[in-house]
Amino acid sequence: MAELSRPERLQVMLSEDELAAVDGWRFAQRMPSRAAAIRELLRRGLMTERIESAKDGQRSVRRAERRGHGFG
Repeated sequence: MAELSRPERLQVMLSEDELAAVDGWRFAQRMPSRAAAIRELLRRGLMTERIESAKDGQRSVRRAERRGHGFG
C-alpha cells in the first residue's frame, strides 16, 4: 500500500447544519471531496487567526513560526 502524504487521521462530529454548510461551500468552490473542503476551511481559518493575532499584538507571526505553527 502506498504511503499517505497525510498520515494523521482526524474524526470530527458535525451537526446537520454544519455538514450542510461544509457541503454547500464545497460545491460552490468545486472542491473534490468533503475532506479537501474541510482541510481548506481549516487552513483559511488558521491563516485568519494568525493575521488577527498579529494585528492585535497578541503573538507575532514570526514567533508562531519559530514554535512550529506556521500555517502557510
